[in-house]
Amino acid sequence: MEYKSKKVTIGNVRIGGGESVKIQSMCTTKTSDAEATCAQILRLEEAGCEIIRVSVLDAYDARAIAEIKNKIHIPIVADIHFSAELAVKAIENGADKVRINPGNIGGDKEIGYVADCIKSHGIPVRVGANTGSIEKDFLQKYGKNEYSLVESALKSVGVLEKYGVQDIVISVKASSVPLTVKAYRLLASRTDYPLHIGVTEAGTEQMAVVKSAAALGALLLDGIGDTMRVSITDDPVKEVLAARRLLRAVGLDKNYVNVISCPTCGRCMWNSMEIAKKVTEYVENSNRSLNIAVMGCVVNGPGEAKDCDLGIAGAKDYCVIFKGGEIIKKVAATVAEEEFFKEIDKLLNER
Repeated sequence: MEYKSKKVTIGNVRIGGGESVKIQSMCTTKTSDAEATCAQILRLEEAGCEIIRVSVLDAYDARAIAEIKNKIHIPIVADIHFSAELAVKAIENGADKVRINPGNIGGDKEIGYVADCIKSHGIPVRVGANTGSIEKDFLQKYGKNEYSLVESALKSVGVLEKYGVQDIVISVKASSVPLTVKAYRLLASRTDYPLHIGVTEAGTEQMAVVKSAAALGALLLDGIGDTMRVSITDDPVKEVLAARRLLRAVGLDKNYVNVISCPTCGRCMWNSMEIAKKVTEYVENSNRSLNIAVMGCVVNGPGEAKDCDLGIAGAKDYCVIFKGGEIIKKVAATVAEEEFFKEIDKLLNER
């Protein structure tokens, strides 16, 4: 399916309506510690983060947003629960977007208070549900599944619409990969608001990346998702790097160097694994659209990687460097790494 969403503007970033999928993360610092929070956001920016979310637990956090905004370059989203007053304070201090749950912000008076502030400042709001916040009525009616998740999220949307809020982003996250995919596919069939996709509570790095690749990869290939977070229990920079790699893997980011390498076998008689790791790290931040191959053997390497812009394959005592499957250089194994990186530099510096 191809999901057609509305366009929403968050600070200087647009999502939905055919815009590229934007990468976001969330700070692990105490927001009121503006110095530490800014330092973390600047590291996230350098890694490729395009939207950042911060927790607002008290008035000190809300007020710090004004100072933080002056030192960063990406939109800031205030995450608030249980307090209409804090939501308003965060918006008045410059939050480019808020994440709230109308169900826990208070009654009609409090929801109207926040909605009026959102409208007067012209910012969007994210609402949604996860498996821990499903409305009791829907949980009893459907059980814990995609239907109760989606109905809970759309109920929150309806509350905001009642108060005239129109710039809305929706999420329906679960820690289960199959449930996450089912919920977002159902939601995409029920609304045209932009969707924030992610797997919640995905765990530590290795499993979190696998879960996110499985769930978000499936959704992105379906055309579902306008902004995304790869949730990892670790340094949030790892979330951003994983998200970048995921967008590349599904073909939504083509401005990068794709390193192709074989898993090797008994025919491999040189250190191709080590070279592949070094090449991948070396070109990580390049925005050139190129394919570079590091292949285990000269038997299959040049042929299998003939579509690559540059490649290397090895034998016991020598390596061959090739372009488009054609060998351009045969070098001793002892200098193969040095010679290959010279060719990589030439390629990266071509205009």
